[in-house]
Amino acid sequence: MARIDGVTVECVRGDITAQEDIAAVVNAANAELRPGGGVAGAIHRAAGPGLEEECRPLAPISPGEAVITGGHGLPNRYVIHTLGPVYGRDEPAAELLASCYRNALRLAEENGVESVAFPAISTGVFGYPVEEAAEVALGTVLEEAPRLGSVRLVRFVLFGEEDFEIHRRVLSRLAGEG
Repeated sequence: MARIDGVTVECVRGDITAQEDIAAVVNAANAELRPGGGVAGAIHRAAGPGLEEECRPLAPISPGEAVITGGHGLPNRYVIHTLGPVYGRDEPAAELLASCYRNALRLAEENGVESVAFPAISTGVFGYPVEEAAEVALGTVLEEAPRLGSVRLVRFVLFGEEDFEIHRRVLSRLAGEG
C-alpha cells in the first residue's frame, strides 16, 4: 500500500466483481464493449444484460480510450471500460496502456467517484507481460495521484497469486518502500 497526496494505492488478491466498497470498477474491455473472456466476461456476467445494452451505443473504442456506464447488477455505482493494447501489435504499447489508466481516472474524477478498482489491463489474452504492465499501471497511477480530487482510493484487484505478488512488489518499489 502507498499513500500519495491523500490517495491510497493498494493491491489485493480477489475478484473484481466482488469489490463492494468500491464506487467504480474498471473493465478490461474489448473494442466492441461486449461480454468476452477474462475480466470483461466476469463483469458482464455479474452485471447482467443491462450493461451490454448500455455499452452498445458507446462502441467501438480504441486502445487507450475509456467510457463509463452504470454498474447494473454489480455492487458498484459505475463501470469504466477501457481497451488495453494488444502486446506486440498496438504500439506504442506502454503509452497506450498508460492512457487506459489516465483516462479511467479522468472519468472517475469527472463523475465524482471516490474509489476505483483496476484489473491488470492487457495482461491476459492481450499478452502484455505482467511485470512490464504493472510498472506502467502503477507508475501512471502514482504519477496521477497528486492531481486527483475526488478519487481517494485506487485498488488493483489481481485474480492470481503470482500477478498479486508482482504488483505488490512493483508498488512497494515505485512508492519507495522497498
